[in-house]
Amino acid sequence: MSELLSTIRQAARDGRLLPSSAENISSLLSGSTSPVYEAAIAELTATGNWKELDNRFFRTLAFGTGGLRGKTIGAVVTTVEQGSPQPLGRPEFPCVGTNAMNTYNISRATQGLVGYVLEHFKKSGRPGKPSICISHDTRFYSREFAELAAKVITEHGCDAWLFEGPRSTPELSFAVRYVGAQAGINLTASHNPPQYNGYKVYFEDGCQVVEPHASAIINRVNAIASEAYVPVSDPGRVIPMGEEVDEAYMDRLATLPLDPDLIRRENSLKIVFTPLHGVGGVIIKPMLRRLGFQCDAVAEQEVPDGRFPTVKSPNPENAEALTMAIAQANATGADLVIATDPDDDRMGVAVRDATGKMQLLTGNQIGALLAWYRTSKHFEFGILNEANRGRAVIIKTFVTSDLQKAIAEKYGIRCVETLTGFKYIGEKLGKYEAAIPEALRTNYTKLSEEETRALRLQYSTLYIFGGEESYGYSASDFVRDKDGNSAAVLIAEAAAYAKSRGLTLAGLLDEIFSEFGVYMERSESQTMEGAEGAAQIQKLVESYATHPPVALDGSKVASVINFAEDAVHDVEGDRIPAEGMLMITLEDGRKIAVRPSGTEPKIKYYMFAATRPAAGSRFTGSELEAAKAKVAADIASLWAFLEADALARLA
Repeated sequence: MSELLSTIRQAARDGRLLPSSAENISSLLSGSTSPVYEAAIAELTATGNWKELDNRFFRTLAFGTGGLRGKTIGAVVTTVEQGSPQPLGRPEFPCVGTNAMNTYNISRATQGLVGYVLEHFKKSGRPGKPSICISHDTRFYSREFAELAAKVITEHGCDAWLFEGPRSTPELSFAVRYVGAQAGINLTASHNPPQYNGYKVYFEDGCQVVEPHASAIINRVNAIASEAYVPVSDPGRVIPMGEEVDEAYMDRLATLPLDPDLIRRENSLKIVFTPLHGVGGVIIKPMLRRLGFQCDAVAEQEVPDGRFPTVKSPNPENAEALTMAIAQANATGADLVIATDPDDDRMGVAVRDATGKMQLLTGNQIGALLAWYRTSKHFEFGILNEANRGRAVIIKTFVTSDLQKAIAEKYGIRCVETLTGFKYIGEKLGKYEAAIPEALRTNYTKLSEEETRALRLQYSTLYIFGGEESYGYSASDFVRDKDGNSAAVLIAEAAAYAKSRGLTLAGLLDEIFSEFGVYMERSESQTMEGAEGAAQIQKLVESYATHPPVALDGSKVASVINFAEDAVHDVEGDRIPAEGMLMITLEDGRKIAVRPSGTEPKIKYYMFAATRPAAGSRFTGSELEAAKAKVAADIASLWAFLEADALARLA
């Protein structure tokens, strides 16, 4: 090993390897006895693959507020990593590197988390052992990582609730509160490419960790430099989870439809569903059938497979991912296509237009349909009225369509805006629960949906709907994260409503546009991978912050909000946490948001434009089509300008 380390240090002195990479390689090798680590590094060194070594070691994968996310399979797979043949052609060992998802970083993360949970539990004065729930998706290494996390948890003196097989992110959120755990872990990289995996952390409220817990956990994890530890003398247990939690979760999902009689009447609605080789099939197909919908799945894509072999990307935002489902819908005459990503927290849909052709809806369009339908039905059935509407809320992110805000304003309910990340919506739900008198919420998680709704309306806030433009939605507080299972139930009911009126969801969306105005949005991103890419992203972020534009695409800038520096409060008076995002509003009404992704090597751009009918009127058919064309052109022109501006800033 000494000769290898000498070669590494010389490469850094010669400028072939980043100094940080050399330091992290030395730290990993000195703190581990794994022959795989040394052999993989030696092979990359012998072949002079310094770029690959830099990408694997230029930093230690930082545990952030979203947990961990990184590659499990490097761009170059070494001989020792490939190892013996594995199912589906997967390398035997995950990518070696401090900047990769592997046993080294899973152990570090879990040690830090369990240490904080033990401390927090001790302070609470509760008897017994604390526990942590663990779920995983169908990705490569997810099960091994979940079992490793359970081992670390139990060997530190906590119990580990481990799902018997792949389960969704929202079910993990539900399970944490259902079993009374103090935290939760989900091994998933959501809709990332096959070579990625991740590690999401939840706290006892079923929400991804927020302050003050987030910083405390982050500091603990990032202070741990080794995967080695000494097991305690009184270990915890691994407790399997499965059918009981599934049934309890589905019982709550069954309470979501606001008009179950409508679903029974419109039983001719046909749905094609695809989980894109992920976990969505565990709940969605049986749930929709239980509610009375006709639902068939794409058989080839029901098969769990970490390669995601039938799609270029397992992302329901992408049209290509729905190709097989749309073909099946056309062959069978189905009305609606529903797709979920591998961990089943995001949902995309395709619907029939007026000509019968399938069209994809954007995340903002899906959110607007669900926000309108849920809100209007709450008033139609008398759940909300003039007297109590001030206790109802729609929650959306700053980069989600303002059409939802317009809907809320018409009905006289609040629209709260948060940063991107469903944890902020989950945090709000926790705040609303806490506003209920303590004596009445002792067994809150065991109460029915009807009972909790009554409490929220009397003492706190009733959550009608929440969502992100990136295809994440929810409509109740028994899950504190975005929920593809809930979303599938919601969109199916909305489709049944549209069909009962002789419309498709596309036709229903046009009705909403005619009344509230045409709102269009466009999201674009620039991907910059590796050490060089990270530096470019940082350069762009700093450029926008220090030299914000004074005009864009022929319109002067009316305002700039720098969320990293400005004091921003929501409509409820809560301070918005600092984040590296700029929101730019132009004098012509268009808006742009720019921020680095928290989970991917990207910088993201969000563009917004709208045109509204005159007060008290609606767009006619021809006016609506003209309004759509104008807004689409305004958005396209804005993106062309932003692309050129970004290149100039990087020059």
